Amino acid sequence: MVFLISTLEECFSFLDKIEPNLLFYGLLSFTLIVSIWEHYLSYRQYCNYKRHQTVPDELADVMTNQELDKARSYAIDKMRYNEIHSIFNEVESTVLLLIGILPWLWSTSGNILLKYDYNNHEILQSALFLSITMIYSTISGVPWSYYYHFVLEEKHGFNKQTIGFFIKDTIKKLLLTFVLTLPIFSLLIKIIQIGGDYFFVYAWLFITIMSLIIAFIYPNYIAPLFDRYDPLREGELRSSIEKLAEKIKFPLAKIYVVEGSARSAHSNAYFYGFFKAKRIVLYDTLIKGYSLHKDEDKTDKGNKLDETKPEKNEEETKPIETSKLETEDNTLTHRKISDDKKNTVDEDQKTAKEKTSTGCESDEVLAVLCHEFGHWFLSHNLVNLCISFVNLFLVFSIFAALFKRTILYEAFAFTQTRPILIGLLIIFQYVLSPYFEVFSFALTALSRRFEFQADHFAVKLGHGDQLGRALKKLEKDNMSYPFSDKLYATYHYSHPTLLERLKAVKSMKQK
Repeated sequence: MVFLISTLEECFSFLDKIEPNLLFYGLLSFTLIVSIWEHYLSYRQYCNYKRHQTVPDELADVMTNQELDKARSYAIDKMRYNEIHSIFNEVESTVLLLIGILPWLWSTSGNILLKYDYNNHEILQSALFLSITMIYSTISGVPWSYYYHFVLEEKHGFNKQTIGFFIKDTIKKLLLTFVLTLPIFSLLIKIIQIGGDYFFVYAWLFITIMSLIIAFIYPNYIAPLFDRYDPLREGELRSSIEKLAEKIKFPLAKIYVVEGSARSAHSNAYFYGFFKAKRIVLYDTLIKGYSLHKDEDKTDKGNKLDETKPEKNEEETKPIETSKLETEDNTLTHRKISDDKKNTVDEDQKTAKEKTSTGCESDEVLAVLCHEFGHWFLSHNLVNLCISFVNLFLVFSIFAALFKRTILYEAFAFTQTRPILIGLLIIFQYVLSPYFEVFSFALTALSRRFEFQADHFAVKLGHGDQLGRALKKLEKDNMSYPFSDKLYATYHYSHPTLLERLKAVKSMKQK
């Protein structure tokens, strides 16, 4: 281990010969180059969206030209939003760095603690620094998030959130971020402080263990704080899933349906869990005609029938001189109640119509899950987990070789102190940025390969036709535009495009 760190230190010794300002602008320039590259790819994709296309033959049975135009409009709106948001964030972060926000905020955090007689307490100062950063990030992100959900998504019929739901969601996310981030970073800094020459090994083990713990507690205890999870009701779909799981020896423990329709019309499916306790989660929007409120709807209908029963008119007992005025009031009130009931019924009918016109049939949902089972059967998740842990060890090793170099802190105007948290920020966000770009691209390419393999698994089990139909319906329901720029898709897409997958499924079935 010592040999590894000494070798890495020699590799990065050239940094000590660079002027602090030159190093700062060099790191900043690389982030700018990456941003320009990203914007170039986005421009290519935007031009692809603007070109008029007709429905491809593969989708002719599920999509009309009008629906294709709607998907194109949605894609263009999202691209414009993402580009404006991205440019704003880049300008904001660059300006904040140039005016010296990092040393100022670190100093301010120390001064606040000094008022309460906490002097030179690095962990507390780091926690306060992180707290201020997270609060600022949340507040500055609210307008963007609001526009995305209540303007962009609302325009295209996907947003199902209310303002109250959105506010509660934002507050819960911020509180959860505090609860998870502050203890983890505080313990990590303490490990680096007392870990000695092998601190990077202990830090790697700590983050690895915390990642596994969060992977366990998130779906079981955290996700239910944001969405409703109910067991999948007994029926054909549940029986089919259980039979398929038994056939391939998938250790199925429970099947849940999440009320994704409460926040969005988009759909998804996934599984989670360790060892012999796997759990499947289906979005209610994935299952055609499915509602988590089925029993509640019956009760509501009964209540509505009760509400329509005539009630005794209390006006008969009131003085004659006030009857005319109050009769008019009652008439207006009655009209308002009738209108409200009509609106409620119309809304219920609209929701019911949406549920029956979108989503997948039971055999198609089963095919989607067969694809997910393929990831498990072929150990894709395990491979990704191992890659992430090896990568984590590598970056902590590099951090150990770099974090004591004064030049890095001086480049970001930290001339008097070398806080561990700032070292983590500089090294992980700026120094290792070129490595992370290459690593991310490699993972994206690997992910696409895994998706083809999972599709092949579903085809081998006889679900090829159903998978093809499900993929086409999901493309239509999520209003995804089926045409993509080749370079943009290669760099960004973790999944192959729909047309690529359909072509591959067709080829697999013919073998």
